[in-house]
Amino acid sequence: MEEERPQMETKDSVEQETVQQEAETAAAEQAEKAAEAAEAEQAEKKELTAEEKLQKQFDELNDRYMRMAAEYDNFRKRVVKERDMIRSEATGKALTAILPIYDNLERALAQETADTEYKKGVEMTARQFESALESLGVEIITAEPGSAFDPTVHNAVMHIEDEDLGENSIVECFQKGFRHGDKIIRTAMVKVAN
Repeated sequence: MEEERPQMETKDSVEQETVQQEAETAAAEQAEKAAEAAEAEQAEKKELTAEEKLQKQFDELNDRYMRMAAEYDNFRKRVVKERDMIRSEATGKALTAILPIYDNLERALAQETADTEYKKGVEMTARQFESALESLGVEIITAEPGSAFDPTVHNAVMHIEDEDLGENSIVECFQKGFRHGDKIIRTAMVKVAN
């Protein structure tokens, strides 16, 4: 029996080795198939990755372009606004400097004179001055007697009580006001009743 045992052990070991080799072969084949599948998947991912990279690069460049276009548009609008503001301020300063000349022409017109030609010349000069202001976009703020007092365009320097006149009505205009666009260059100086 002892002799049979080694042969059996040998037979069993051979069978075990064969089973083990078959298992190893199957595992190797499975690993090989898995490796091939992984390689195919990786190759596919590489292709998608290249597309994804290009898409990502496109998105980044497009985003940068859109931001740059928005910044340029904001810059352009800011420059236009600043230019208009500077123009308005410059016009306001220039008008502030020459408005006393207009006031003096108005005072000269209000004075009585025997020389009609002199008065006619002053009237023509004042009207030419007014048309020049109009061509610059300057509007004269008049304060006609009887009209309503508006504190945004009128400056009340005198106040009287008179029952015949309405409340907050203008009695007399001492000095005309001027407006350039939305900006008030000078308010009209008026006398207000009640």
